[in-house]
This record gives sequence, C-alpha cells and structure tokens, in this order.
Amino acid sequence: MTSHVGRLYALALALLVFFLAWSVFAARPWVAAAKADPRVAALAAREQRIRHESLVVHRIVQKRWAVYRAELKKRHAQIAARRAQPAAAPSVRFVTLPPLTVTRTS
Repeated sequence: MTSHVGRLYALALALLVFFLAWSVFAARPWVAAAKADPRVAALAAREQRIRHESLVVHRIVQKRWAVYRAELKKRHAQIAARRAQPAAAPSVRFVTLPPLTVTRTS
C-alpha cells in the first residue's frame, strides 16, 4: 500500500472501528440489569423524607410570615394613629432646692 490516500482511508477506518468497539464495550450490553443497590434505595427514601420535611417547614414559615405581616400592619396603624394625635403639652414641675453652701476651714 504505497498510496497515501489509501493509508489515510485505512487509518480513518481503523479509528472508526476502534471508537465503535470502545462504545460497545463501554455500554456493556451483555450485562443484565444490575441489582438495585440498597444504598441507592436508602438515598432515594432519604431524599423523599427531606423533600417532605422541607415542604412542612416551608408551610410553617409562610404561616409565621403571614402572622408577622398582620402584626406589622397593626403596629404601623398604631404608630400612624399616635402621630396623628396632637402632642399633649408636657407638664412642668417646679422644684425648689435648698441653697448650696460650701464652708471651708483653713
């Protein structure tokens, strides 16, 4: 085979056969379906449990936020009502103290 084109075709065909065989061996079609790994089953069960817990927590948080928003709205209304009222005049109280005397002896 002295032709360069023939060598290139042979190389391309060899590469094609190599990668095709590689894909067949990597897929392993002759192996039956593997048994279910108990760790995978436990992981799936744990995932379901965590999903359920996250939904429960999400509902609790949403309820608490709703209560908080209602209380906050009530508090804002109280503050607005307090600001709307005229300010009461502060009561003034006069206190008389005895005079301060300092005596020194020398």
